Amino acid sequence: MSLVRRAVPEDADEVLRLRQVMIDSVFSTGSSSASSASSTKWHEESLPTLRGRLADPDGGFAAFVVDHPERPGALAALVAGTIEYRIGRAGNPHGRVGHVFSVATDPDARRRGYARACMEELLGWFREQGVPQVDLNASAEAEPLYASLGFVRKPDPSMRLQL
Repeated sequence: MSLVRRAVPEDADEVLRLRQVMIDSVFSTGSSSASSASSTKWHEESLPTLRGRLADPDGGFAAFVVDHPERPGALAALVAGTIEYRIGRAGNPHGRVGHVFSVATDPDARRRGYARACMEELLGWFREQGVPQVDLNASAEAEPLYASLGFVRKPDPSMRLQL
């Protein structure tokens, strides 16, 4: 029996807590922007939307979690992903692209294989959904995990506009 399960609406508070763990670990640089990144004021506003997405098994969003073995009601690990539509092309005529984000493990539960197990479940979900391509942004610390699962670095000319 797998330790990994699909997250449900009742997990939303813990999903947000682990997302904040990920945000803090990726963006903690000691600058003032880091302190604004670690603010949790947005959690309350985000909760209803997240609960709704977790309640919709066919909505193109999935989160897989592992319950914390030492803290009942807490999560030890989280992996979330979405399916996006892009106009088809060679190699992906239906335009389905997976995106992995919010890969996080509680600091006191690391090095136990939880993130890998969650990633494997998420990749299986993408396969079941007919997604031929999955993208993610990797921190240097997490890159070996992703490489072991078959991800490769790609040149990325992406840009972003904050509206």
